[in-house]
Amino acid sequence: MDLKTLCEAQGLSGREEPVRRMILEACTARFGADAVALDGVGSVIVTRKGTDPAKPRVMLAAHMDEVGLMAVSATEEGLIRFRAIGGVDSRVLVSKRVRVGYDAPDKPALPGVIGAMAIHQQSAEERKAVLPIEQLYVDIGARDKAEAERLAPAGTMITFETPFTPFGEGLVYAKALDDRVGVYNLLRLLETPYAGELVFAFTSQEEVGCRGAAAAAYRVQPDIGLILETTSANDLGDTPDALKVCRVGEGVCVSFMDNASIADGGLYRDMLATAQREGIAHQVKQFVSGGNDGGAVQLAGEGARTIVLSVPCRNIHSPTTVCALSDIAAQEALARAFLSNL
Repeated sequence: MDLKTLCEAQGLSGREEPVRRMILEACTARFGADAVALDGVGSVIVTRKGTDPAKPRVMLAAHMDEVGLMAVSATEEGLIRFRAIGGVDSRVLVSKRVRVGYDAPDKPALPGVIGAMAIHQQSAEERKAVLPIEQLYVDIGARDKAEAERLAPAGTMITFETPFTPFGEGLVYAKALDDRVGVYNLLRLLETPYAGELVFAFTSQEEVGCRGAAAAAYRVQPDIGLILETTSANDLGDTPDALKVCRVGEGVCVSFMDNASIADGGLYRDMLATAQREGIAHQVKQFVSGGNDGGAVQLAGEGARTIVLSVPCRNIHSPTTVCALSDIAAQEALARAFLSNL
């Protein structure tokens, strides 16, 4: 499955169905229905039995969901009020195009655009302030409140409309690179050589509290958790070097800690040694920030040794995220080399 298809699919937290269907189809075709399970919070769990019981059980995880918006009400004029699903910065929303609802064969998603009070009508003080989400709306062309509520009732999912686009030298921009990049590589790793039991967890609801990973890890009880993620690069403009997390185009980012977990020391050293030995482009996360499924996996049941491999991502949690194809390839290569040598 190609990265473009995964990124352009709709799949907000708690409503990952379009992405999940593609993953279920791909994994069932490869391993059969008996090896593929769907848990109660919507994660896809694929178990590949091992031939050597002495090897550790490894769970590889990547989350299916993306950040976005949800309709909560409509104004008398027919504009949709909304709230964020996941951590979305309201500064990046104004004038962005969106899709209201999910595409279906008989009913495509509605086109919409995010708007706010015109700058001409704002006071000098208002122009200095960041508009909160409560002051933004989605225009779907509805004539009045009744039509807006019929077309986009409360609870309707709203996704960003950003086509997957290559640009520059080996860069791509799209919505949902966080974490369709990890999903893409997890699918590519289904065939990776490893004699122990491998469990592939395509998790739900990471963006709203790593809920899917907590349930999946409790079910699997892995010895090792290997998380494939993206992480904020923060490498643009006048950002001081001390605040840069990592750099796009310089390889997969190996994390020693973040705000949710601390990497297992042995796994961290082994991962760096493997990257060095195999000549895989890599870097160490410079600035501690964010959190991901690693924290939930680390604490499940009796606990698991955990390590996170992240692809540097610019403009993370926004309508237009940016990654380097070389970094995406490096994430897969390092995960594959690590398993082959485990």
